[in-house]
Amino acid sequence: MHQQSPQRRLSSWPDFWFGDKPLKHVVLKMQLGDQILTLEPFPAGIPASMPPPPAGGPDLTALLSDELLLRILAALPDPLHSPASLVCKRWLRLLGRLRRSLTLLDWPFLYHRLPLRFPDLTDVDLVPASFASPSSCTATGGGVLTRGLVSVRMDPHAEPPIGGCRFLPTDVIDRGLEALARGCAGLRKLALVSAASESSLLTVAGECATLQELELHRCTDLALGPISAFKNLQILRLVGSVEGLYGGPGVTDIGLTILANGCKRLVKLELSGCEGSYDGISAVGRCCLMLEELTICDHRMDGGWMAALSFCENLKTLRLQSCKKIDTDPGPEEHLGSCPTIERLQLQRCQLRDKRSLHALFMVCESVREIMFQDCWGLDDEMFRITSIGRGIRLLGAGSLVLFRVGVTENIMWVKFLSLEGCSLLTTEGLELVILSWKDLQRLVVISCNKVKDDEVTPALASLFSVLKELKWRPDSKSVLDMNLAGTGMGKKGARFFRKQFLQGRQHLKGKAEENP
Repeated sequence: MHQQSPQRRLSSWPDFWFGDKPLKHVVLKMQLGDQILTLEPFPAGIPASMPPPPAGGPDLTALLSDELLLRILAALPDPLHSPASLVCKRWLRLLGRLRRSLTLLDWPFLYHRLPLRFPDLTDVDLVPASFASPSSCTATGGGVLTRGLVSVRMDPHAEPPIGGCRFLPTDVIDRGLEALARGCAGLRKLALVSAASESSLLTVAGECATLQELELHRCTDLALGPISAFKNLQILRLVGSVEGLYGGPGVTDIGLTILANGCKRLVKLELSGCEGSYDGISAVGRCCLMLEELTICDHRMDGGWMAALSFCENLKTLRLQSCKKIDTDPGPEEHLGSCPTIERLQLQRCQLRDKRSLHALFMVCESVREIMFQDCWGLDDEMFRITSIGRGIRLLGAGSLVLFRVGVTENIMWVKFLSLEGCSLLTTEGLELVILSWKDLQRLVVISCNKVKDDEVTPALASLFSVLKELKWRPDSKSVLDMNLAGTGMGKKGARFFRKQFLQGRQHLKGKAEENP
């Protein structure tokens, strides 16, 4: 059998790849301008084969001081910090001083190595490491559902099969918080589970005097007792319960009153999964005179809480997120009050079922300048029209309108910014009816509102678009996709398209068979 020569290759391959001698005295250089591969010899005076540096050679960076080397390492991009920390122990120590934020995944690392490894941290998230290990449930036949950094135990015999998460014991959390407070006194932001004792929270408040932002998960009324010890606290987020993850007693009016009397310098407050009513919100408004931003997420509040917003005299931003209801019973209009300082109203992933509560919300926010609806269920033309209805209109029954205060019909006429995203029930006619009455509208964003069509834009609406300072108009995602796929043959009806191609292929094969019997 003839043996194939090792030199056999395609004729298009260069000859120098198959030389008998090794390739020396040349350097491959790629010229990016014309993409030509050239071969150049070494410059004169440089030996052809340079010996590699000795493995145990001296460290040239040892001559630099820590301060100078730290300034050099600080110039590295963030993605290169981790590879650079593997060079030597000194670089590992110095790069640890550059780290400012950290999300903890292993709780023992907190009181064993974290203060030494990262002494200058300002932002620490302890929540993912506070969940107990779910390894015990696997031994009993249960499963583990993991999403992101959190693992949840599953019981196949329970209904539903997903059980609540377990947290670490209180003494373990206390020991970790005390080590963190002693090692990272410059903390400015901290997220933790309120399973810790009152003494450990007081230790954190005493050692970390610069702490300005605090996030408490599984928060209760009792956990807010030592909140007054944080003298410089300005941003606070309270998470009472998360459906399907963990539950608890939550935060009620008692906790909100403790919070109001202990944190009078709050600027931003977020209440997630919390209970309460008019009394709790009014206490926050009376005591927290510097409050500018209030976020309410998935609340369980009693009816009438919205009337307490009139006590927030400096509130500028009101944000509602993932709320199944706004206010079940806002009360009579004459007792509702208003908050004239609110400039921004944002509703994200809310269920807008009740016209009366939505009407009451816009009466409280009568001076709003920026309105945002994002992925809100139930926002149709009739619900959207409520945004322009003032105190001179009363809602009766299924949305009928009755004038009872003569001369006052339109209330929100000074809106300057409107953002609509994911509002699939709103039509072009409903949008036009409202925004043409807003004489000061300057910015408009309409994204993924599939019933708002380009071909339904009237001359009056087009004239308004021409004078806007900012316009983002991508309402119908399907029409934008069809426009981008025009001429490519894609985006056609699946069954009809493939059936047509299949029939054409069969006819082509049949014709060939008749030509060559």
